[in-house]
Amino acid sequence: MPLEPFTQSTPLTFGVELELQLVSLSDFDLTAASPDLLHLLARKPFPGNVTPEITESMIEINSSVQSTYPALLAELQEIRDTLVAAGDQLNIGIAGGGTHPFQHWSEQKIFPKARFEHLSSLYGYLAKQFTVFGQHVHIGCGDGDNAMYLLHALSRYIPHFIALSSSSPFVQGHDSHFDSARLNSVFAFPMSGRAPFMLSWAEFESAYFAKMERTGIVKSMKDFYWDLRPKPEYGTIELRVCDTPLTVERAAALAAYLQALCSYLLERFDEPPVEDDYLVYNYNRFQACRFGLEGAITHPKTYETVSLREDILATLNKMEPYAAALGSLDGLKHLALAAAHGSDATLLRQQYEQQGSVEGMVHAAINWFRGERRFRRR
Repeated sequence: MPLEPFTQSTPLTFGVELELQLVSLSDFDLTAASPDLLHLLARKPFPGNVTPEITESMIEINSSVQSTYPALLAELQEIRDTLVAAGDQLNIGIAGGGTHPFQHWSEQKIFPKARFEHLSSLYGYLAKQFTVFGQHVHIGCGDGDNAMYLLHALSRYIPHFIALSSSSPFVQGHDSHFDSARLNSVFAFPMSGRAPFMLSWAEFESAYFAKMERTGIVKSMKDFYWDLRPKPEYGTIELRVCDTPLTVERAAALAAYLQALCSYLLERFDEPPVEDDYLVYNYNRFQACRFGLEGAITHPKTYETVSLREDILATLNKMEPYAAALGSLDGLKHLALAAAHGSDATLLRQQYEQQGSVEGMVHAAINWFRGERRFRRR
């Protein structure tokens, strides 16, 4: 099937997808509760959209298309409160975080949906190991050429989003010594990594996608697991590197940062992206995954080594005029505090030290996701 035309959407509109953990409150392990939860939520008004994910211990929630950070934040909080109430009814916990710290992939059940069963058949055990949890952010683009420009201009900032969202330090019961171990699971898929360097939608469509389609390996953009990918049916680019944060407040702030960055990049003050920018891409990506905010990245234009934390704080400061125009300064302030004091990965490790167990860490994550208002009522 040929690649569909790029749908024109309102520039800088945005939306968020969050993959979430479903947790048993008896042992704090993942539980295959998505069929029951989705059945319950189908009978209730839901402020957004909720869908199954590849295994039954996961769900995905989607916001609607929004223009401003306050509206996005309010909708995510309403979705969160609806989910928590449904979880209480079923006696299950709902949590963010990029990985569950001690679940065993072999015990996960593939959700009975044709696409998931196809992926399980194709990828074998990788499908069950894909029980990891990410945040995706869509940014509206006026046309396909602007989408391709943003896709590559944003590559220099990918480590920022990995470090700021990192919340997957534990895997299979042990500290992985990565702040974001989730992306190592994503990287195992053959169609992962970075998109090919092309700045024209027509070239991408004819010189890349059409050839790939003829190979028989891919049928649609869904078959690519790139860090950033165009979504022509929505008229967006989709950022896919973020772990699901522990709170919806962090999720909304990350989306606001991406929106402000895109507003800045579309003014084209920066040097335009070139293929050689990707010489340092995988190294910088590794630094952000492994060391989080403590990482050191190499600037793709100057080859200067800079502290990731300092680069994030300087960029957040630079984005303030764009955030002010978009009404999202509070979102950037939220991230500046996180960059200065530590990510969710740091918070989880601190909780493990205090609680003395991975189960206690999951219990804390459930309470963080509930939000301060609900936590106080318990």
